[in-house]
Amino acid sequence: QVQLAESGGGSIQAGGSLRLSCVAGGLIYRLNCMGWFRQVPGKEREGVAAISIGGGGTYYADSVMGRFTSSQDNANTVYLQMNSLKPEANAMYYCAAGLHALCEVKSLTGASYQGQRTQVTVAS
Repeated sequence: QVQLAESGGGSIQAGGSLRLSCVAGGLIYRLNCMGWFRQVPGKEREGVAAISIGGGGTYYADSVMGRFTSSQDNANTVYLQMNSLKPEANAMYYCAAGLHALCEVKSLTGASYQGQRTQVTVAS
């Protein structure tokens, strides 16, 4: 099994920045893709960012391109730096990870492993 522990999130004014962190534990050798998706009640999950573990690349949803940055500092920790936040970013954010044939933003919405989620609230 793989466990994902998220931290970060919270409330902030529009235009501000937040950073989410996710630490993977357990059988991390099973993972080749980590990242984030978000969900608003009543709406579908939206992939936000995906990192191909081992240096394969980082991918972003069009809605966050240029404002969000995802990074990895070792084999089991990823971050999501969110800048210039807008009210439409209000959502529950989930860290996600899995073994994917293709590591992409969309694939993370159905990833095998998910974190406990964290709320991001952006006030206008």
